[in-house]
Amino acid sequence: MAVAFVCTLFIAICIFTLNYKKYSQPWGSIIFGLLLIALIYVFCFHTIFDEYGSAVPKIVKILLTYKVISFGLRLFLPRIRQQWSYILYLAILFITFFIMLVSISGEWFFWDEFGVRYNFIAVDYLIYTHEVIGNILESYAIIPLFSVLAVISGVLTWFVSRYKYPSFSSYSTFKDRISPITIYIAIFLGALFHLSLAPSYENSPNIYVNELQANGIDKFYRAFFDNKLNFKDFYLTLPQKMAVEVINKQYGSTGNDNRHAVTSNGPEIYKNIILITEESLSGSYLTRYGNEKHLTPNLDRLMNEGIAFDSLYATGNRTVRGLEALTLCLPPCPGESVIKQPNNANLFSVGTILRSKGYNTQFLYGGNAYFDNMATFYKNNGYQIIDKGNIDDSKVHFSNIWGVCDEDIFNKAIEVMQKNMATRKPTFLHIMTVSNHRPFTYPENRIDISPKKKSRDGGVKYADYAIGKFIADAKNKPWFKNTVIIIVADHCASSAGETEIPLDKYQIPALIYSPGFIAPQSFKKITSQIDIMPTVFGLLHFNYLSYFFGQDVLKQNYQPRALMATYENLGYLEDNKLVVLSTGKKLDQFIVQHNNGEYIETKTSNSYTPITLRAIANYQAASNK
Repeated sequence: MAVAFVCTLFIAICIFTLNYKKYSQPWGSIIFGLLLIALIYVFCFHTIFDEYGSAVPKIVKILLTYKVISFGLRLFLPRIRQQWSYILYLAILFITFFIMLVSISGEWFFWDEFGVRYNFIAVDYLIYTHEVIGNILESYAIIPLFSVLAVISGVLTWFVSRYKYPSFSSYSTFKDRISPITIYIAIFLGALFHLSLAPSYENSPNIYVNELQANGIDKFYRAFFDNKLNFKDFYLTLPQKMAVEVINKQYGSTGNDNRHAVTSNGPEIYKNIILITEESLSGSYLTRYGNEKHLTPNLDRLMNEGIAFDSLYATGNRTVRGLEALTLCLPPCPGESVIKQPNNANLFSVGTILRSKGYNTQFLYGGNAYFDNMATFYKNNGYQIIDKGNIDDSKVHFSNIWGVCDEDIFNKAIEVMQKNMATRKPTFLHIMTVSNHRPFTYPENRIDISPKKKSRDGGVKYADYAIGKFIADAKNKPWFKNTVIIIVADHCASSAGETEIPLDKYQIPALIYSPGFIAPQSFKKITSQIDIMPTVFGLLHFNYLSYFFGQDVLKQNYQPRALMATYENLGYLEDNKLVVLSTGKKLDQFIVQHNNGEYIETKTSNSYTPITLRAIANYQAASNK
């Protein structure tokens, strides 16, 4: 409802400008001349609106063009003023009701997808309008929905305005208009005041309750302006010397930058590495973890043929968080991912180490890699970018708004690996898939769930089918026996829960697979997404100077822990204890019980313990990177 109240400002402006005296001379000519000059200025010169870029200049030009035409017609054709003003009033009313209904509907669908009110995800989606609008059109019956909303808006407009036409027939004084203007402005200011109070009501220990009573527009506004959070300003910190000592002890490092030497007893092995990051693949979809729908027969089989990580946790709930963890091996930073932050070039990364060993480093994405700043980030960190634009149209079996289907991505991966053989250099190929994402569409006749259903189960089962097909095809290639394949999710399908960090919504499947080289085993110790690549490097006996927080979990000195975050809440899991750091320098601690896939988080005292210190120190040290 806040949208409707805020829109009253536009109605107040409409009423304020409802004064036919402005068309009398010389005022009419002066106003029309100023509008015409402004229009010429924005079309012919570089203006402040051009500095904003995006669609802002176009919107300003459209509005000014309309205003010049509208005012000019009413100035030179007096007989249409009443009808024109009335139609404008109706249009503003209609748009107000329509925006209100679209906002309500949008929040409903956003909640259905993410389990929360509008947040930073909605803000991100504003940036990538092409993909997001396409996704919405492919996922929902938008035309029928908008048609119904338009009819309802029309009925409401008629109901409110049915007796208002006579008001536009004669000149009205400022005294006539001051009363309704005052009412509308008071409602507008009241709406703003209500929005400012909204966060104070979000004080329940149950996160679902807080989200239900929150205001979506207010949450969106706060996320829009608070996309950067400085750790030292918003979170509990330790004295810098103590934080460094805690990190050095935990990771066997020296100095402020967690520098430590990684050494191996055996000779280095330069196998190809293919890292497959699967979109939104929650552990709960695998039969291995209790799912009874048998959606992942290929993954379940492969998990028994390599190192399966059965207690591995994603660092976040967005693709960029997963990519950040797998590429930089750092704890998640508060606010926006490093991938989308400025000044993120030439960072110490997985690619840095591999290039020092003579590897080609490539990033393959099935969509347009500009999305989420992936192309800029990976290119500026030494990777070759391969995306949808590099895939021949004749080799695309199916695509939707997010990109080509997974089997086409994997076919491209095989093509890239074949081509790389000519370089006589080992290859690191990082693949990011797209099919297991709403609208969950994929080619016909691949699995026993029709893509017409657009179901999550279908998306998961098709993603599994594509992985199985890729492994089968790769086995017939000469490079397969000299390749390590990693399969890991970027994040879970949903991260909403009753607690700040619902652990069941962060547990993801992960597998390191290389028949004949890696013996099958189930690794059950707590593991973080940031540990995957350091563990692979350990299997290859790499020696390197590291600044990673990720560890080789197969080493005897491994200290199990996992780090995970939302946009604002930072979690640290060790043993059965979960520490959550929140903005406002807040700290909460929980005892975690894990039974049959269900996590019970019981709040405990907030006293400082060694685990608490390690939680703070990890995020504090990583924020200085």
